[in-house]
Amino acid sequence: MLNRGESSLHSALEPMPTAETSATVRPDAVLARPLSIEDHLKSAYDSSEMPAVRYDPMAIAEYYSARPLQVMGRMIGIVLPFLLLALGLWWDKQLGQIEKNQQRRAEQLRDILTQLGPAYIKIGQALSTRPDLVPPAYLEELTRLQDQLPPFPNEVAFQFIEEELGDRPENIYAELSPEPIAAASLGQVYKGKLKTGEVVAVKVQRPGLAERITLDLYILRRAAQWAASTFKQIRSDLVGIMDEFGARIFEEMDYTQEGRNAERFAQLYGAIPDIYVPRIYWEYTHQRVLTMEWINGTKLTKPQELAAQGIDAAYLVEVGVQCSLRQLLEHGFFHADPHPGNLLATPDGKLAYLDFGMMSQVQAPQRYGLIEAVVHMVNRDFEGLAKDYVKLEFLTPDTDLTPIIPALAAVFSNALGSSVAELNFKSITDQLSQVMYDYPFRVPAYYALIIRSLVTLEGIAINVDPNFKVLSKAYPYIAKRLLTDPSPELRSSLKDLLFKDGSFRWNRLENLLKNAKDSPDYDLNYAVDQALNFLFSERGEFIREYLVEEIVKGIDGYGQMTMQRLTATLRDRIGLGNGSAPPPADSQNLENLSRILNILRDTPGFDPMQLLPVVPNLLLRPETQRMGQQIAGGLAQRAAARFIREFLLPEEPPQPNSSASGRLNRNGKVLSSTMGGNGSGNLALPARRSA
Repeated sequence: MLNRGESSLHSALEPMPTAETSATVRPDAVLARPLSIEDHLKSAYDSSEMPAVRYDPMAIAEYYSARPLQVMGRMIGIVLPFLLLALGLWWDKQLGQIEKNQQRRAEQLRDILTQLGPAYIKIGQALSTRPDLVPPAYLEELTRLQDQLPPFPNEVAFQFIEEELGDRPENIYAELSPEPIAAASLGQVYKGKLKTGEVVAVKVQRPGLAERITLDLYILRRAAQWAASTFKQIRSDLVGIMDEFGARIFEEMDYTQEGRNAERFAQLYGAIPDIYVPRIYWEYTHQRVLTMEWINGTKLTKPQELAAQGIDAAYLVEVGVQCSLRQLLEHGFFHADPHPGNLLATPDGKLAYLDFGMMSQVQAPQRYGLIEAVVHMVNRDFEGLAKDYVKLEFLTPDTDLTPIIPALAAVFSNALGSSVAELNFKSITDQLSQVMYDYPFRVPAYYALIIRSLVTLEGIAINVDPNFKVLSKAYPYIAKRLLTDPSPELRSSLKDLLFKDGSFRWNRLENLLKNAKDSPDYDLNYAVDQALNFLFSERGEFIREYLVEEIVKGIDGYGQMTMQRLTATLRDRIGLGNGSAPPPADSQNLENLSRILNILRDTPGFDPMQLLPVVPNLLLRPETQRMGQQIAGGLAQRAAARFIREFLLPEEPPQPNSSASGRLNRNGKVLSSTMGGNGSGNLALPARRSA
């Protein structure tokens, strides 16, 4: 008979019942409960559609709060090995034998993490990707946690296959390796062959997994609650972070969910060049057994083996970065556990993703917020960056940003001292940690998995190329999104980037175009379509006004330059001396436009013939016609002003203190006139030049 805690845990953590499954619920489908409960509940389950499991920390807490001795025993089992390791390291230091005993201590750490189980193994896996943080001896040992853990007996694995798939393995598969090929934190993998001939990987879940994970999650969550309430300096949502981790690891224990994740990942990212996602065989997949396409490949952390195969590891890392950017910033569905065991280089030079158990989601406001934050950081707009932290829920809306803005400026001005290409995520997070400690920042739960994913990926990249900088590879994608994404959030970011105090920053546009053309999927024609749609929308009115002003200045400047050159040529021919004159300042915009056109010509896929059909449509737009009228009016005003200055105004010294209408300022320019122009009642006139 179950006590209250067991009943609560069972009911809260079992799969959600459906019409087909509410009558009989298979007990081993209930992932999060102690084995004693499993022993009490043995029944049949015949449905092929497995309901999703859910993580309920309240039910787990209710169950284990009634078992303090079990919890205390586990806590001692966790703390004691680490204390012994720390004592050993201290003793090595006293004897001057740290280097001599480093390999032994590294093996000791790996053994501790292995014995403690999945939650701690995943911590070790994350550290195994950081050669910039972990000494080589420790790195080598921690790398073994990716797929070289001790396996569990074949008899248990084959029993699970029979229970899940309804028959003995030899009756289901044409071949199955006698021993597991790899063993990871949650399961082990056999190589097999279906009777239809396909070579497959068969993953079988570890026994007793639910009991250890739920107890560890309970202890870690209690520790997070204690730390958050005891240390007021900690403002991160530690409990939320633990709940996010718990929810993800529960999904990882459901192999049917992993199969659905794999298919969704393939649908969203499988079309990216050189990305490969293995196929799931649903007929041979259930909650504790997953059958998927077998992938022959080499880890990215073995660059010498890859080089021997003629595979460019650095290129595949860049492919992984581009895929991760689309996961985090485009669709939001991302692989939260990209350690080297889950990323393989295939013999034909593709990057294959494996193990889709731990996935997470970034919502649209957070995706746009992350892009805006990068733009504001690059733009050194630290006030905008502080507001981004509010949008991203690091700061509450009522937070006083006044002291935070200069603190961010101090951090990022130093970090951006050379260029964006020199930044890496670790340097940013390290420099931000003090600011987040000093001010009321609160790290949201979703952010922890994002950072884990990015830092892990960067660790793999550093292992391949110590000088690899993720941001330098990421900015082309950011530039492409800014130029092509029609969302109001990114249109606003583009405006902030290109305009400052009413003036257009040509160098920023040049930089965006140069970076965007390096993005693998940048479509210039699509970018032009998006730019035109925005230009002629209500939100693009400010750009149309600016373009009218710049076109008027450019045409007028070009006309003046042409007349000056013609006059200079005539004066030289008739012997009146040197008629050379510097070009007008407004000709600078023509040079800017020339550089922009050169960048466009160098962009892959640029074809001016594809732009020709756009011209008639542009000319027929009412906004274009209004712009034409405004340009003609502006040129007429300038011509009239020049005529008045050259022929009608008398030459007289400037009178800076005069307030009369039509007077000149001390630079020789007319302050105002009552002639009226464009209905404004004022017309600015350039001063007449001395002959």
